Amino acid sequence: MQSARKVQSEETRGHLHDAHSRLMSIAAVQKHLAASRLGEVELRLYLVQLCKSLGASMIHDPKVLSIEVVVDESVTHADVSVSLGLIVTELVINALKHAFPGHRAGKIVVEYGSHGRSWTLSVSDNGIGMPSGSETSKPGLGTNIVEALAKRLDAEVRIASAVSGTTVSIVHAQLAVVPVARNA
Repeated sequence: MQSARKVQSEETRGHLHDAHSRLMSIAAVQKHLAASRLGEVELRLYLVQLCKSLGASMIHDPKVLSIEVVVDESVTHADVSVSLGLIVTELVINALKHAFPGHRAGKIVVEYGSHGRSWTLSVSDNGIGMPSGSETSKPGLGTNIVEALAKRLDAEVRIASAVSGTTVSIVHAQLAVVPVARNA
């Protein structure tokens, strides 16, 4: 982060800060996964630690802006948890950068729940929402990363925005196979 302080361009400084936040999150991911002995990861603990790391590096006043994590008792394979962690990192960074301009107060909520082999991961904020017509704007690096990771997980990205915030959900719907009855 010392390099960011020496840079004159505010835009370049912002990019360096984002890169630093991403690297710190990946370091937190790696630390947690190294502690996982069986290749299985308890998602609640993992995502809580990840969001604490993001908050510590990007939130200047936790009384004004906070991150809440609501996760069920799900356990998943390490490779899936890495993808989920990277998605959460990108979505939380995006919310922190865009949803709360001018040090506006607010909250980001990271939720994960599963039912059988289906699951949903969502990141919501109560910020300013997405500007109208943003569907036609060019997606950034973070959006491309989230879409690629969701595709890798055979999941779908869904975005809902209103005046009072935005929710991005990654939905993996594993349909149950229903046996076909055959007439004798």
